[in-house]
Amino acid sequence: MEEPFSAVELGRHARQHLESLRAAGVEWLPLGSPPSVPTAPIPVSEAPAPIREPHAEELFAAAAERPALDPEERRKTLHLLKEEISHCTRCPELAAKRTQTVFGVGRMDPDVCFIGEAPGADEDAQGEPFVGAAGQLLNRIIVACGMKREEVYICNILRCRPPGNRLPLPNEAANCREYLDRTLDLIQPKFICCLGACAAQNLLHTTLSAGRLRGRFHDYRGTPVLVTFHPAYLLRNPAAKRDVWEDMKMLLARMGRPIPGK
Repeated sequence: MEEPFSAVELGRHARQHLESLRAAGVEWLPLGSPPSVPTAPIPVSEAPAPIREPHAEELFAAAAERPALDPEERRKTLHLLKEEISHCTRCPELAAKRTQTVFGVGRMDPDVCFIGEAPGADEDAQGEPFVGAAGQLLNRIIVACGMKREEVYICNILRCRPPGNRLPLPNEAANCREYLDRTLDLIQPKFICCLGACAAQNLLHTTLSAGRLRGRFHDYRGTPVLVTFHPAYLLRNPAAKRDVWEDMKMLLARMGRPIPGK
């Protein structure tokens, strides 16, 4: 059974959420009025008010006030977050040119979450991250580590495809940062693996290259983060596969999992 969050942890999550909103350009939030309490019994003849499904933002805020959400509650909130993102227009150019938003896929409470930079053409068409050539290579890397794609979680810094598969712009990454943080808060991965410099720089707020970030663990809100090369880079530079395998062995060792072939 999971231990409930401490007051310090709840405060940290609240501050991080506010920082995400601020990065997305939100400068104020309306103060809701307290619910009114009826002073007289409601007549039985009156029809009950329709039940409104809460938005993902409301459930996320409620989660911060409770010790912890169980997996089913987190799964429901994650689904609502996906629906919310599907209507996002924070980046007008991306919203106008996308086929659809591309949310993350995988299990709750995964041992590892792989984070890339942004969807490509195949991902934009299918609505799932890492399904093209780079995704097929990522699948082989996951299998080589003794895992299955369904056992991990896979997502990107952006939820929309940048035109021409260009790198995400700083304002686009900032607009989507809240969604990334909320996703990670809900799936609660034990480890994170950043695929490429763009993912690592945005998650860790650094300007260092992937080469400089490799070889050691970093921290995201208490979760160990390992940086390796993006599978698309490996398609152009096959010799770097050896480096990625060294990174995966480091990750597996830290996770306490056996290293295949050793």
